[in-house]
Amino acid sequence: MKENASGKESAADQEKWKEKGVALRAFFYIFGTHVFAGFIWLLFYLGQQAQK
Repeated sequence: MKENASGKESAADQEKWKEKGVALRAFFYIFGTHVFAGFIWLLFYLGQQAQK
C-alpha cells in the first residue's frame, strides 16, 4: 500500500513540476516575444527619425 501511495505522490509532484515548467516556458515565450517586438518597433522608430 505504501509503495502505491508514494507512487501517486511522486506522480503528483511530477505533474506539479510539469505545470510549473509549462507556465515558466509560456512566460518566457511571451516576455521574449514582447522584447523582440519592442526591438523591431525601436528600429522602425529610429529609421523614421534618420536624416534622409
